[in-house]
Amino acid sequence: MVWAAADAGHLCPVSMTYAIVPALRANPDLAAQFEPLLTSHTYDFGLRPPLSKAGLIAGMSMTEKQGGSDVRANTTRAVVAGEGAYALTGHKWFTSAPMSDLFLTLAQTDAGVTCFLVPRVLRDGTRNAIAMQRRKDKLGNKSNASAEIEYDGALGWLVGEPGRGVRTIIEMVNMTRLDCALLAAAGMRIGLAHAVHHATHRAAFGKPLIEQPAMINVLADLAVDAEAAATVVMRLAGAVDRAAQGDAGETAFRRLGLAVTKYWLCKRWSAHSAEALECLGGNGYVEESSLPRLYREAPLVSIWEGSGNVAALDVLRGLAREPEAVEAFFAELALAGGLDSRYDDALALLHKDLADVDELEYRARHLVERMALLLQGGLLLRHGDPAVAEAFVASRLARDWGVAYGTLPRGLRTGPILERAAVQP
Repeated sequence: MVWAAADAGHLCPVSMTYAIVPALRANPDLAAQFEPLLTSHTYDFGLRPPLSKAGLIAGMSMTEKQGGSDVRANTTRAVVAGEGAYALTGHKWFTSAPMSDLFLTLAQTDAGVTCFLVPRVLRDGTRNAIAMQRRKDKLGNKSNASAEIEYDGALGWLVGEPGRGVRTIIEMVNMTRLDCALLAAAGMRIGLAHAVHHATHRAAFGKPLIEQPAMINVLADLAVDAEAAATVVMRLAGAVDRAAQGDAGETAFRRLGLAVTKYWLCKRWSAHSAEALECLGGNGYVEESSLPRLYREAPLVSIWEGSGNVAALDVLRGLAREPEAVEAFFAELALAGGLDSRYDDALALLHKDLADVDELEYRARHLVERMALLLQGGLLLRHGDPAVAEAFVASRLARDWGVAYGTLPRGLRTGPILERAAVQP
């Protein structure tokens, strides 16, 4: 989150480099060879055999043009090539960080979609048969390369069981999903800092903007979202750490907690960045303010690791198939029970709506949004600043809240909220 204030683009390869580790452990031999280099503090640039380098970076190559998020529709094919290797042939529409040393990729075998580790340079020093067709000209995230690539008999090594590639690579996706939420929370904080700083030092109609009632409402509303985002991602980061240490309860909570939070924060950040930009008026629309760059960055995390519908449907899948995850998630929500009657009412309504199985997919986004808001609200009631928690529950859960920012209900203590947000950008 701190790093994001400098640049978001290079966070992608850093994120994938550590996120590949739990997936790679599905092949203990490969993990033993590459994990020490993937966790190295040394950046070793250059095209050389991976095991000859002092440190490695990793990328991910999953999606194809005919399938997108439906990776089971992938047509890239892998056949046995001898000496434990497979030869991969096919096109990848979106490969993140193509300058990486290693790629985790999916290809079809006779058993179905399977996960492979594909190096850019082979052990004998020759280039693997990976051709970069073009770099993507993206809306934002300019400092990170993304590319279309072609495998033409590229050699790769099996990670996990044949036919279980999606289950294997989901370990990597879970980690990068956390990072998407972290980046959204960081972006909200950055946008808020710029907006509050500008409003503090800019006067209009005889007094500073930050003393104007309408601007107070907008800034406090932005601050509530930023603080709620920071609170929930810290809870989830802790869950990921404890899950890695073998905590079964936190592993179960992480399943739905990450999915609903990734969906909601990554959707919310785009609106948040637009409003923060508008707080600076025309100055916010020029590149020197840095807010246009933030605005262009925001949609990426909502698309990365599954766009909104994919994320929402993944939550429904977890609700239907993983009872331990459902139990853990709602146990977390229940911890805030009795602290605010409006929270209790919203939680009871969610239980009622989830019990209604008609048109669940059609209602998926609405249900997931409310799950995410209840998770944030419960954490703020238990651990957050009372003024922030009150504003969040009164607006996000009691539904006395408009669509745009700056529609907080009357009677809230906005002073303490803005004091907490008054930091230099």
